[in-house]
Amino acid sequence: MRRLIGALLLLVAAAVAADAPGEATAQGKPDRDVPGWTVHAPTPAGWTADCCTYARAIGVNLVIYRGEWTGEPYGVMVLNVWPRKLASLDAELDADREHYLQADPAAKVARFPVRHRAMPCEAVVFEGSDKVDDAVVFCDPGKATGIRLSWSMSFKDADPQRAALLDDFMRVVVGTGYRRTAAPR
Repeated sequence: MRRLIGALLLLVAAAVAADAPGEATAQGKPDRDVPGWTVHAPTPAGWTADCCTYARAIGVNLVIYRGEWTGEPYGVMVLNVWPRKLASLDAELDADREHYLQADPAAKVARFPVRHRAMPCEAVVFEGSDKVDDAVVFCDPGKATGIRLSWSMSFKDADPQRAALLDDFMRVVVGTGYRRTAAPR
């Protein structure tokens, strides 16, 4: 009986731990003028962070999703990190807006600042004519980092959980941190 109770307690503890908030991490190796980096972000309770299976399969640095991976983009937080090329964060937003509007000229675009404690960030929300909206937040961890990053998430217009998803998304964005990492020896 004690073994059964012990096993049940371990199962309950594992289930609670799996639903507890955590931290997601993505890393990049040094590359020419870009030092090695680590980007970390809080993972909401009940969400799964993946840097190495699904993220790599779709060509991004990190994904955070709820439940099982379906391959559908809705409600999936996506982190992209790239070498800094454009002159400013504004230029990054303008380039993204132009690219989006080329694909969907009827889309509506709204831009707003994001209060992040450690780096400047700006958000763009695209209301697509396909009834899918995309929130994209661009952040600049500083010129010395050699990188910029963005978080994005797609939502169906009629999703009843849209507000809760956006709340979780923004908590991840404003909780994101950057750390320079040393080159491996």
